[in-house]
This record gives sequence, C-alpha cells and structure tokens, in this order.
Amino acid sequence: MLFFYMELFKGKPIKEPLAYRMCPRTLEEYVGQEHLLGRGKLLRRAIEADRITSLILYGHPGTGKTALARIIAARTEAHFEWLNAAIAGLDELRKALKSARDRKTKGIRTILFLDEIHRFNKLQQDALLPDVEEGNIILIGATVENPFFYVNSALLSRSQVFELKPLSEADILKILHNALSDKESGLGNLNLDVDEDALRHLSKISDGDARRGLSALEVAALTTPANENDIIKIDLKAAEESIQKKVVLYDKKGDQHYDTISAFIKSMRGSDSDAAIYYLAKMLYAGEDPRFIARRIVICASEDVGEADPMALVIATSCLRAVEFIGMPEARIPLAQAVIYIAKAKKSNTCYLAIEAAMADIEKEQTMEVPNHLKDAHYPAAKKIGHGKGYKYPHDYGGYVEQEYLQKKKKYYKP
Repeated sequence: MLFFYMELFKGKPIKEPLAYRMCPRTLEEYVGQEHLLGRGKLLRRAIEADRITSLILYGHPGTGKTALARIIAARTEAHFEWLNAAIAGLDELRKALKSARDRKTKGIRTILFLDEIHRFNKLQQDALLPDVEEGNIILIGATVENPFFYVNSALLSRSQVFELKPLSEADILKILHNALSDKESGLGNLNLDVDEDALRHLSKISDGDARRGLSALEVAALTTPANENDIIKIDLKAAEESIQKKVVLYDKKGDQHYDTISAFIKSMRGSDSDAAIYYLAKMLYAGEDPRFIARRIVICASEDVGEADPMALVIATSCLRAVEFIGMPEARIPLAQAVIYIAKAKKSNTCYLAIEAAMADIEKEQTMEVPNHLKDAHYPAAKKIGHGKGYKYPHDYGGYVEQEYLQKKKKYYKP
C-alpha cells in the first residue's frame, strides 16, 4: 500500500490517512459546529482571545473534537500537553501534572488535553481535581460518551461542557470538496474525476462522521484504476463499494420521501405488518430521522386505531420516547415493535372523524355560547349573573345525569 501511495503521489510517501491530513489547522478551515464556533459565539471568542478555561467536548466520532483541540494547541501561547486516557496510566498523569506545576512557577500556563476522558476511572479523574481547582492546568476533555454519566461531577462543576453535533450532509460534502482540491494535504495532486452523486452518497452515508467520509473517499481514490486517459473516475458505484453501503433511491425532500412514508402509513392502516416493516427498513437504511418515523406512528395510532385499541397510542408514544432516549441503531427495534402492533390492531377512525367534524363546525357555523349552568362560578359575583346556576354534579346522581352541554345537539363521536 505504501508503494501505491508513492506511485500516486509522484514518489512522495504519504503515511498519514487522509482524515488525519485534512484536519483543520485554523478556525477558518473548521467546518460545522456553528452553534459553538460561529462568529461571536462564546467558544470561538475564547479560542481567538487565548482565554480558554477548562472544558469538556463531547459528541459522536468524527464531529471535530480532536480537530478543535489541535486548533487550540496551534493558537495558544500556553504549553499544550496531550494524553489519551485509553493508554495513559496514573503515573503518566501525575508526571504531566507535576510538570504543569513547575511551569506555573515560571509563569507558563499548561493546557492538558485528555482524549477519551470517559476511560479514566474515578481515582484517575480525582487526581485531576486539585490541579484544575488551583489553576495549575486548563483541562480539555474529549469524549464520545455523555459526560454527565462518565465524568465526575466535581470535574464537571469546574468545566464548561460543549456538545458537538453530528455534521450535516452539507458540512461533509464541503469537507470532501476541500480534500479533492487541497494539493498539499488532500487529493488535489491526483488526476481525479469524481461524480457529484458519488460525493453526495458519501456525505449522506457518513452519518455525520467526517472521518468516515474522508476515509471512504481515500479508499475510492486509491483502489479505482485509471482509465486510458490516466484519469481516476470515481462514480456512484465506486462510492458505494468504498463505503460498503448501496444507494437507496430516497430523497428526504422529494417524491421518494413522500411516497415511502405514504406507503408506510397506508400499510399500517391496511393491517399489512410485513409491508409496513419493509418501508420502515427502507427509510431507516436511507437515513431518515427515526424521530420523524416515530411521530408518524403516533399519529397513525390515534387516527387509524383510536378507540378500537387505545393501547396502540400508549405503545406508540412509548416508542417515540424510546427512540429519543436510545437513538439508532437500537431504536429500530422499538420502532418495529410499534409498527407491528399498530398494523395488527383493530382499526377505528372515529376519533379522527369526530375532531374533523367539530373543527368544520367551528370554522363554518356561528360559535355556540357556553350554557350558563356550565360557566365558571368561582369568582365573586359570578352567581349573581347566573353563572353555574342549575348545574347538576353527575356524581350526586350516580355518575350520570341528563343535562344540556351544548346549545345545539351535535353528534361527533359515532362508535
């Protein structure tokens, strides 16, 4: 493989992967995380002013945590110490802390970047506390896990916590274009012809992980043979092979999106659980937001099952809660459970028809007054104007008593 690299890059061996080489060096090169690093945002201002305080960065792999640490390291005038909690032991940590204390006596700040901080146990995390508290180090911790579960509360209370979101498809597409045009660190020296469809596929399937997209692009560039004109042509098929996932014809904003979700709902309504599961799988494979799917299931549980099986709504709302709580890929299981239950449940659209009919009356007819005996009678003088007069409390009559609740008799709910 090294020989292959040398051939492609005209005898200059490139040892680091493309994802490493394309790591941004400045805030201007950094793509994504506008909620943290947009112009005027707190974290950006702190980095630009070299006034970083202890902080914890957490988010999915490939969202830019390590890249952000490298930018801080390049920009700060403080000494930057780098440790990985997966391999660093307590002795190595204590040595780094002692060096930081020595530097402080000379007026030199120390930033300690601790990658994968969630891998440190309680004893190791406790060892950081005195030096963080005394200002001997500025701690930057990075983790893919929720720090509120994996980092000591004492450390959290002394740090600012920033969540890095998965990159958007547009962000990753921009990163891939940067890699193709960059002749110093990217693939700009290669004679590449990359279809835009191929780049969009890599951006979509990367699932918010820039590292994954860059790695797939590099695999495609290094394994696709050049044609007779010495051009490496990367089409959609090559992109599929490089990331090991085929294209599903599904546009989140186009006909495929609306047609598929329509077929999904109609399959549940029509009690075909197999068809509904198929369309569920198609949407999930194509990268549809599972929360969107869960919301549609909740609607179907009320609109199409309703009073025929009220438990359907309980299961659907529990599914929505589970999807938000656990996320993908495990969320596919409660989604499937809810889909099958609703597809197999007895159907009734009486609740849907009832509210539609009532809404139509509100819109088209004169709004009916509330009968006097139903009006609020709690405030002073209400009874003097007849509010609440003549109201019959149903529990005084065994739970039910005949009385007027609407000025005109209406029949909305028809079992």
